[in-house]
Amino acid sequence: QVQLVESGGGLVQPGGSLRLSCEVAGTIFNIATMGWYRQAPGKQRDLVADITRGGRTNYADSVKDRFTISRDNAKNTVYLQMNNLKPEDTAVYYCTSRLLSPSRPWSDYWGQGTQVTVSS
Repeated sequence: QVQLVESGGGLVQPGGSLRLSCEVAGTIFNIATMGWYRQAPGKQRDLVADITRGGRTNYADSVKDRFTISRDNAKNTVYLQMNNLKPEDTAVYYCTSRLLSPSRPWSDYWGQGTQVTVSS
């Protein structure tokens, strides 16, 4: 069974940094795009950043020049380095991966979410 296991959330002061990680666990054949979304209370879930297998990245305007997405294909892991964090970055962050496994055709999988709180 495929699972996305997230780690790295927490409480940080404005201007601080956090690094989120998300590992795809289980038997898989291939992973295409990996990404991060976030959802603040009372708001919809929005894309933060995504990255193709070849390394092409895409960012929400609100996080450009502050966040960096990367991946390690050998470890089936995607990272989100978040710098200069602001209170408005507070949200639950979800990783997602489009992948192919023995049990399902190409499908989108989601992590359980990790809380990021930016507050003094």
